[in-house]
Amino acid sequence: MKQLEVQIMGQSYLLGCQEGGEARLLDAAQQVDLAMCKIRDAGKIRARDRIAVLAALNLAFDLSEPATPADTSATPTPKPMLGAPPPTPMSTTPEPASAQLHALLTRLDAALNDDGRLI
Repeated sequence: MKQLEVQIMGQSYLLGCQEGGEARLLDAAQQVDLAMCKIRDAGKIRARDRIAVLAALNLAFDLSEPATPADTSATPTPKPMLGAPPPTPMSTTPEPASAQLHALLTRLDAALNDDGRLI
């Protein structure tokens, strides 16, 4: 097993990976770093553990989206970022899934802001 050192939000981590998996591990660490820094830079959440949980939820949400064929004529829909203020709706009636996601984001923000602790 090979060990690699990665930086996530300015902190070093020594991680083990199988031979041949170095590029995938480095890519994954970079994605986690970008997701966490984006949440941190939004300025609303400071606790590293909360940032990590929200980044994990964002990445899992991205992975759970069904694959759709590329449509070059349409503008891509921006993905929601947990921990950020909900986007201003552009349509008059939101889709049911969009409304549920908006409600979930609102509840998460309220829960995280109420007591100052995740667990």
